[in-house]
Amino acid sequence: MVETAVRPPENRRVPAGDRFAPYAAVLRSRVRAQRTYRLSFASDMAGATLVGLAEFAEVWVIFHQAKVLGGLDLDAALLLFGLSNLAFALAQLVFGHLDKLPKLIRLGQLDIYHLRPQPVLLQLITSDFSLRRLARATVALVVLTVGLVRNEIDWSVGSVALIALTVVSGTVLFGGLFVVAAGCQFFLIDGAEMTNSFTYGGSFAATQPASIFPTPLKLLFCVAIPVAFTAYLPTLALLDLPGPAGMPSWLAWCAPLAAAWVWVLAWLMWRIGTKHYQSGGG
Repeated sequence: MVETAVRPPENRRVPAGDRFAPYAAVLRSRVRAQRTYRLSFASDMAGATLVGLAEFAEVWVIFHQAKVLGGLDLDAALLLFGLSNLAFALAQLVFGHLDKLPKLIRLGQLDIYHLRPQPVLLQLITSDFSLRRLARATVALVVLTVGLVRNEIDWSVGSVALIALTVVSGTVLFGGLFVVAAGCQFFLIDGAEMTNSFTYGGSFAATQPASIFPTPLKLLFCVAIPVAFTAYLPTLALLDLPGPAGMPSWLAWCAPLAAAWVWVLAWLMWRIGTKHYQSGGG
């Protein structure tokens, strides 16, 4: 009798396309589900558009009455609002549904994500994709376009690169804030309102000139939660305006460093939070 040796299975590297195929399938199903009910989808888009317009109306009223605020006029405010809101809207499109994490924790539904052989955070990020949030990004893009036209910008390769760098870095930065807020939920359980003050409150602060804030808020929004790098400092650099003391306009080029700092905080909070989590019955 001849014995045949059983060879252990070879370690085959999974192609990157196959690795992300489950996430892509989930996202496609979410998009199809939203587009199936056209009336509901249209009403969601209209509602999101109205929210974006209402946020812009707040800024327009402030600068229309004040004329000049923090060294910026209404035209500069258009640029400020467009840059900040476009970055936040894109980040919200990808990371915004992390707001549902407190409910998943309370109901014990987060345990399901731990049973799957994929990173929990990546599963949560790809678990939903709200197309209605594209409406807010569209409003911000229109305002940004108007701001770029109405302001006297010295167009060059540098200015175009700064705009692209600002939008990308701002999106990454706001995305990190959503992850920081999600990591805090493992300890707060029902503290979404408090963490929203840093995510959505940070978005509102980004639409205002940082020079008008008192010193404690300047430290908060320029160092701890550096949303000033998402729009205010780039606006100063694009318009060739001097920044306030301690905030020179050339800092706009440091937006990737600010985004990296936020993601260091996000990684720490998520790592500590997931280690603290003991499941729904823990």
